[in-house]
Amino acid sequence: MGDNAILATGAYLPLLRFDRTAAAKALRWSGLGGGQKGRRAVAAHDEDALTMAVEAARLATADAPAPGTIIFGSTSAPFTERAHGTLVGEALNLSPDIRSLDVAGCRRAGFAALLDRLGQSGRTSLVTTGERRPVKPGSSQELGWGDGAAAALVGPGEGLARLLGQASINRDLVDVYASAGRPAPYAAEERWVRDIAVAEILAPAIRTALAEAGVKPGDVTLAAVPDPVSGTYKAAAAACGLKAPNVCADIQAAAGDLGAALPLFGLALALERAAPGDVVLVAGFGSGCDVGVFRVTANPARPSAGPALAEGHGFDEYVRLLSLEGAVDLDWGPRSEADPKVPASVLWRGARAMHGFIGGICRKTGVVQFPKSRISVSPGSHEIDTQDDIRLVEVPARVVSITADRLNFSPDPPFHFGLIQFENGARVMMEMVDTGRTTPAVGDAMRMRFRIKAADRKRGFRTYFWKAAPLARPHLEA
Repeated sequence: MGDNAILATGAYLPLLRFDRTAAAKALRWSGLGGGQKGRRAVAAHDEDALTMAVEAARLATADAPAPGTIIFGSTSAPFTERAHGTLVGEALNLSPDIRSLDVAGCRRAGFAALLDRLGQSGRTSLVTTGERRPVKPGSSQELGWGDGAAAALVGPGEGLARLLGQASINRDLVDVYASAGRPAPYAAEERWVRDIAVAEILAPAIRTALAEAGVKPGDVTLAAVPDPVSGTYKAAAAACGLKAPNVCADIQAAAGDLGAALPLFGLALALERAAPGDVVLVAGFGSGCDVGVFRVTANPARPSAGPALAEGHGFDEYVRLLSLEGAVDLDWGPRSEADPKVPASVLWRGARAMHGFIGGICRKTGVVQFPKSRISVSPGSHEIDTQDDIRLVEVPARVVSITADRLNFSPDPPFHFGLIQFENGARVMMEMVDTGRTTPAVGDAMRMRFRIKAADRKRGFRTYFWKAAPLARPHLEA
């Protein structure tokens, strides 16, 4: 076993939270929708698995050394031929010579990569995961699954937690599957899945991991184990003698099953709730399982999982949910028909500035501008090539002017945009998001969020840029 430890974690959920009881009401005539309570996290129209993974990665790498490896894990990555790890690196403004890897294929892909990195020594790695999985309206997955992301930074040092033992079981249990021919999930009968998952996969792996760690079941303080169907962890815990509460149950009730992001989100939440010295058991489930047993050494300096669960903007419009999911294709009129094609040559020239939000600061005048150019915007300055790179992502910013209208096309209107003033002097006209349908006021503090800039549905391509969002997020009402 390597010397690496969990150095930091990050967890992110989109602002929108759908009230599950609203779906049951809307579908009452059909008998679908079930009796599920609570909320599920719903990605905004300009969020996907990649953008959310970037947000989680930002939290995990804040005030931390730059990783030498980036691993991106997801079962719902927006591209099948484009390296998402590379895009994460550009969004974080990391060196282009770092190692990058995408992992996929099952829900435990991200956690499996995390265990692999913990088995190494010396090299700092960032494992980030994100999910926005397609679902069919009226299915149990529509309400049971949720959108979100989580990340963990791994490397040498005492960190937050150390791996004591692990175990893996690889079995082709097809509890749910998706394919190129059928992107929406197809699920097997739940009781059968639970019985097989507990007896043949989870319980044996948990017992082996505990034995390798030298830990008794009663010594486990917290567990983070996905419930592929209701009651799975309860049955597995009973079979193994575990008494530890399962933090993934809280996540799934408040935000939904986050797929490949759930084990890392659960790990982040467990490290926030545990005390140094506690033992935490984490599992990744899907086509078998991986189990890791950790000793907590410290709590995160900046909790992210707990706040993410507590914050959000609730809504109960079922048709809005269907639209955000892409399950209904509304007629948005001629303004939605603009062709957002971006030539590869243009993207190549501007990708670093777009993805990293890199502007220029003039060495002669100190003026900061975006985009960076060979000539400064400073009045009276006629010198050329006097600008150095400057990153605007983490610079404090405020609203100077703002407009909310329905003339510019937005799949989730109204469209907010305006002038953003950065503390270092830069001024950028930007789109504004996560407003919760309320218009930010002039002077409000804003933060930058990595989002989809344009989606080219004709060609199946999308470009990314940063948008401004309110610094403070609302707390969910009970």
